[in-house]
Amino acid sequence: MQSEAQVEIEVEAVPETSRIIADMREAIEGGEHWFLALMAAVRNWPLPEEDVGGRAYHYLVGGEAFDWLLLAERLCEEIADLAPEEEAEELLFHGRFPADVEVPAFDQLLGAKYRGHLNFVYGVRVEEALQLAVQAEVFKDRQSRVWENGYMDEEVYTRLYGAPRQALAAEFREGRGLPPGEEISLSELQEFTYWLFKHRVKTHDPARVASDTRKGLAQLQHMEARLTNRQHAAGGDPPP
Repeated sequence: MQSEAQVEIEVEAVPETSRIIADMREAIEGGEHWFLALMAAVRNWPLPEEDVGGRAYHYLVGGEAFDWLLLAERLCEEIADLAPEEEAEELLFHGRFPADVEVPAFDQLLGAKYRGHLNFVYGVRVEEALQLAVQAEVFKDRQSRVWENGYMDEEVYTRLYGAPRQALAAEFREGRGLPPGEEISLSELQEFTYWLFKHRVKTHDPARVASDTRKGLAQLQHMEARLTNRQHAAGGDPPP
């Protein structure tokens, strides 16, 4: 829930966002590569969230994890007539940069937002992958022995976070001032995932945190490798 001060800051930032979008379009029309102009807009964007065309965009998860691809998606709508559609789709759906441009190091592209990007990678994407890895472990246990009461999800959350999902979700919602309930939006789900990441780091010893993080990273790399192989197979190209 936004405070009055947050709302006031966002209202004041609206003219700045219009200027950033205008500068982005002007740079592309002046000959700059669309991707570099887009990333300059991402780097300078002042809003943590906004509503555009009836859609809510939440770029900053937990106040510190930056989803730059979501912002890139929103900004690509502003340059749909200037950016090649195929290149934009490759960026948004697969995270692939255009091949015809020399791209600086990613920390230079994001500037001060790079730290927030790392928070998103580890606190959301790696955490989601870790949950999938533990889910696979639970499923394997289920096949090898008699499974009694409970759902697999509850076992996953108990193993990872020391409590069932329902109890953790209730604690999360209470802390955020959200009403109790089962339904959760995509943005709230990412907030919950990031909250779980911080809960895990806070409640587990450093060795366990490091071990679980390595497990999540390995799972994420495995998923990305499988996706790359499927894409190459569909295109008839051998995998790298």
